[in-house]
Amino acid sequence: MIYTVKSGDTLFKIANQYGVTINDIVVANGLSEPDSLSIGQNLFIPNIRENSYTVKAGDTLYKIAMRFGIPLEKLISSNPQISNPNIIQIGEIINIPDTRKTIEVNGYAIANIDNNTLNKTLPNLTYLSIFSYQVNANGELSNLYESELINKAVTNFVAPIMVVTNISSEGGFDSDIAHKILTDQQTQEKLLNDIISIVVDKNYYGINIDFEYIYPEDRDAYNQFLRNLKSKMNSINTSLTLLVAVAPKYRDNQQGILYEAHNYKAIGEIADRVIIMTYEWGYMYGEPMAVSPKKEMASVLRYAVTKIPSQKILMGLPNYAYDWTLPFKNGDSARAISNNTALSLALSTGASIRYDSASDTPYFEYIDTSGKPHIVWFDDAKSIDAKLKLVTEFNLAGISIWTVNNFFAPLWSTLNDEFIVRKLL
Repeated sequence: MIYTVKSGDTLFKIANQYGVTINDIVVANGLSEPDSLSIGQNLFIPNIRENSYTVKAGDTLYKIAMRFGIPLEKLISSNPQISNPNIIQIGEIINIPDTRKTIEVNGYAIANIDNNTLNKTLPNLTYLSIFSYQVNANGELSNLYESELINKAVTNFVAPIMVVTNISSEGGFDSDIAHKILTDQQTQEKLLNDIISIVVDKNYYGINIDFEYIYPEDRDAYNQFLRNLKSKMNSINTSLTLLVAVAPKYRDNQQGILYEAHNYKAIGEIADRVIIMTYEWGYMYGEPMAVSPKKEMASVLRYAVTKIPSQKILMGLPNYAYDWTLPFKNGDSARAISNNTALSLALSTGASIRYDSASDTPYFEYIDTSGKPHIVWFDDAKSIDAKLKLVTEFNLAGISIWTVNNFFAPLWSTLNDEFIVRKLL
């Protein structure tokens, strides 16, 4: 259940309405100020999941199936002790099956992630993609001190993944670095060998290639690079997993340096998992809007599943928000903040949170201390729940979160209510 706060609401009143405790709501939503709520704030109401039910007078298996929202056939098959499904006895114990779909969850973690945040997050992940080894034009990789993260991931049955990017030492994805790696055979061979060496030495479960802003003319060379990498991975361990991150595309011939070199069909054939970065419609240097509008995400996925097997796709979800100063002018930049910060900001400024049904995203406006108006687009339990439904709609392997460096309780509460997270270790 998602509950939208109205004027006069208190946690006591909401908890009583749904038969849960105040603490249940506080924990599920990570509320730092439980005595204060914002009008329009969407709260996740935790669901007490029952695994058994005692038959009462008037019950039938059909009524019980309806009560718990599960298919009748599933309920019958979960109770083989019932010889005749049309006859059940008062007081009989009925097994209630867990019908949640099992999915994979990848979380990108920047290596400086807080230990407390990491410890709370790992139970919710399949993969921990540690960001990142940066390659230079000579095929050399930057240093990354991530051994503690790898060990903690494995201890929590999470597969650690080595992330390799074409981010330059100055910051930002570099097209020229990618071009050199993709077109110079000697440089590429050095890089591939070094990647494999790190994977073996540090006991990584797989590799995540995140090359962005590749020159369009390097499209085929990029595909071959991925084939070469996959071949080397298979030569040492066929169970190593290759993940590849791609830009969100609506069609194959979509224009722009961010899109053209990412060939969905070819990458879908080579990679074990394809992470589609379905975010950044609203971005730091762009006009104020939702970071991940559900309608746009759906359009990308609708195209993607025609080129990539759906069970290879991990849908991207942002775990951040943007705060724009108004009026927006070209060249202005928004401030990146966490979803927790967005909610705290709404509370401290007395802003009412509104919900944009077109993008399935909340937002609010406020005036800062210098009198300047702002607008904040963020995500909450309601918008996350809406976007997670795309995983089921398109039968995807799961999701990929950028990033998990901030713990946002409604994300994990909503995710775990709808899905079971697969563990590979």
